[in-house]
Amino acid sequence: MLYAIIATDHPQSLPLRLSVRPAHLDRLRALQDEGRLLLAGPHPAIDCEDPGEAGFSGSLIVAEFPDLASAQAWANADPYVQAGVFAQVTVKPFRKVLPT
Repeated sequence: MLYAIIATDHPQSLPLRLSVRPAHLDRLRALQDEGRLLLAGPHPAIDCEDPGEAGFSGSLIVAEFPDLASAQAWANADPYVQAGVFAQVTVKPFRKVLPT
Protein backbone atom coordinates (compact mmCIF):
# COMPACT_ATOMS: atom_id res chain seq x y z
CA MET A 1 0.00 0.00 0.00
CA LEU A 2 1.07 3.60 -0.54
CA TYR A 3 1.79 5.90 2.40
CA ALA A 4 2.26 9.66 2.52
CA ILE A 5 5.04 10.93 4.72
CA ILE A 6 4.33 14.59 5.39
CA ALA A 7 7.02 16.48 7.27
CA THR A 8 7.32 20.03 8.60
CA ASP A 9 10.75 21.60 9.01
CA HIS A 10 11.95 23.37 12.12
CA PRO A 11 12.34 27.09 11.42
CA GLN A 12 15.83 28.08 10.26
CA SER A 13 16.81 24.45 9.56
CA LEU A 14 18.16 25.04 6.04
CA PRO A 15 21.88 24.66 6.93
CA LEU A 16 21.14 21.40 8.75
CA ARG A 17 18.91 20.21 5.89
CA LEU A 18 21.66 20.84 3.36
CA SER A 19 24.28 19.04 5.45
CA VAL A 20 22.32 15.77 5.62
CA ARG A 21 20.68 15.97 2.19
CA PRO A 22 23.03 13.44 0.51
CA ALA A 23 22.13 10.73 3.04
CA HIS A 24 18.42 11.59 2.74
CA LEU A 25 18.58 11.32 -1.05
CA ASP A 26 20.44 7.99 -0.85
CA ARG A 27 17.50 6.50 1.08
CA LEU A 28 15.01 7.88 -1.43
CA ARG A 29 17.05 6.48 -4.33
CA ALA A 30 16.99 3.06 -2.66
CA LEU A 31 13.17 3.21 -2.56
CA GLN A 32 13.18 4.31 -6.20
CA ASP A 33 15.51 1.46 -7.19
CA GLU A 34 13.10 -0.96 -5.50
CA GLY A 35 10.20 0.51 -7.50
CA ARG A 36 8.47 1.72 -4.32
CA LEU A 37 8.78 5.51 -4.63
CA LEU A 38 5.87 7.37 -6.23
CA LEU A 39 7.14 10.90 -5.56
CA ALA A 40 9.29 12.91 -3.18
CA GLY A 41 10.27 16.51 -2.76
CA PRO A 42 10.46 19.56 -0.53
CA HIS A 43 7.97 22.38 -0.01
CA PRO A 44 9.72 25.69 -0.78
CA ALA A 45 9.11 28.23 1.99
CA ILE A 46 8.27 30.86 -0.63
CA ASP A 47 6.46 30.66 -3.95
CA CYS A 48 9.36 29.88 -6.28
CA GLU A 49 11.26 26.89 -7.61
CA ASP A 50 14.50 27.81 -5.82
CA PRO A 51 13.75 29.52 -2.51
CA GLY A 52 17.40 30.29 -1.78
CA GLU A 53 17.99 31.35 1.81
CA ALA A 54 14.24 31.19 2.54
CA GLY A 55 14.67 27.43 2.52
CA PHE A 56 11.90 24.91 2.83
CA SER A 57 8.89 24.43 5.06
CA GLY A 58 8.83 20.64 4.85
CA SER A 59 8.72 17.64 2.56
CA LEU A 60 6.36 15.11 1.03
CA ILE A 61 7.18 11.50 0.21
CA VAL A 62 4.70 9.01 -1.20
CA ALA A 63 6.00 5.46 -1.30
CA GLU A 64 4.92 1.84 -1.02
CA PHE A 65 5.40 -0.03 2.25
CA PRO A 66 3.99 -3.33 3.55
CA ASP A 67 2.05 -1.57 6.30
CA LEU A 68 1.74 1.63 8.34
CA ALA A 69 4.22 0.45 10.96
CA SER A 70 6.87 -0.14 8.27
CA ALA A 71 6.25 3.28 6.73
CA GLN A 72 6.52 4.93 10.16
CA ALA A 73 9.73 3.05 10.95
CA TRP A 74 11.23 4.10 7.62
CA ALA A 75 10.26 7.74 8.24
CA ASN A 76 11.68 7.67 11.78
CA ALA A 77 15.04 6.46 10.45
CA ASP A 78 15.33 9.24 7.86
CA PRO A 79 18.46 11.39 8.21
CA TYR A 80 16.33 14.55 8.33
CA VAL A 81 14.46 13.13 11.34
CA GLN A 82 17.65 11.89 13.01
CA ALA A 83 19.40 15.25 12.52
CA GLY A 84 16.44 17.32 13.74
CA VAL A 85 15.51 19.00 10.45
CA PHE A 86 11.87 18.00 10.85
CA ALA A 87 9.76 19.38 13.68
CA GLN A 88 6.88 17.02 12.90
CA VAL A 89 6.32 13.97 10.69
CA THR A 90 2.94 12.50 9.86
CA VAL A 91 2.61 9.13 8.13
CA LYS A 92 -0.73 8.00 6.78
CA PRO A 93 -2.17 5.69 4.14
CA PHE A 94 -2.50 7.15 0.66
CA ARG A 95 -4.67 5.94 -2.19
CA LYS A 96 -3.58 7.08 -5.63
CA VAL A 97 -6.55 7.79 -7.91
CA LEU A 98 -5.05 9.82 -10.76
CA PRO A 99 -3.25 9.65 -13.02
CA THR A 100 -4.12 6.08 -13.81
